[in-house]
Formats: sequence, structure tokens, C-alpha cells
Amino acid sequence: MDEQLPPAPSAVRAATKGARVSRSRVARTAWMSAGFMAVGVGSVGVVVPGLPTTGFFVLAAWCFSRSSPRFEQWVLDLPHIGPMVRDHRAGLGMPQRAKVLAISMMWAAVALSAWLLRERWPIAVAVVGLAVVGTWYLTRRIPTKRSDPAESR
Repeated sequence: MDEQLPPAPSAVRAATKGARVSRSRVARTAWMSAGFMAVGVGSVGVVVPGLPTTGFFVLAAWCFSRSSPRFEQWVLDLPHIGPMVRDHRAGLGMPQRAKVLAISMMWAAVALSAWLLRERWPIAVAVVGLAVVGTWYLTRRIPTKRSDPAESR
């Protein structure tokens, strides 16, 4: 009869090396709540122009990594969002198409907001200023992921 041996301690340490699950139940509950709030806002961002989606799912995965590896894996396995979250974690950045779309949608929302807030010009100026910072961050701080030629086939 084949007996299954427990994994060697070094293998266990290697498998859990990245895990940072909080030991406190209160902390895990707080991280999980924050993760689900980020999923909620990110989900709204799928349909609302100008509201980022991937950033909130990156935040959700980070929160879940401290509270529930199961929900962290759920975010990483989401069909369209998961690969972008994994690429972000690996430092690969965003695909160029996604960057262009994100910046375009952000500026469309900013233009509409600034027009609607034209009577309150200090707020409109703040919105445009934040959009300039957001555009700078996306173009200069987030690496552009190069397309894999095999991917386009």
C-alpha cells in the first residue's frame, strides 16, 4: 500500500514563502472586507468610464493575500482581469492598448466632469490636475507590456 509522505519542511516553506495571511481574526476580517470593497468598486469600473478597474482588482488581490488565499486565487483566475493583475504583480506592466484605452476613457470622463463643473471652476481645475497626474503615472511609472507575437495569432 502506497503511503503518502508529508512534504518536506523546506518545500512547505517555499510554498508559503509569499503568503502573508494575518494571524488575527480581526485583521483578516478587515483585509477581507477591504478586498470585497475593492472588488465592488472595480466591478463598477467595468461599466463606468473614467473609473479604473484593474487597479481596484490589484488592491483586492493584495487585501485577499492577507486574509484569504482562496479569494486571492479567485481574483487571479478571473478571465479578463486576472492576467492583468498577475502581470502587474510580475512587474510586466499594462498592454499598450489597455493604456491607451484607460487614458482615453479617463480624459473623456474628465472633459465631461470639467464641463459639468464649469460653474465651480476650482473643482474643475482640481479634476483636470488629478487627470494630469494620473496620465503621468500611467505613461511614466507603469511599464508598457510588449505584446507576444504568438499572442496575436
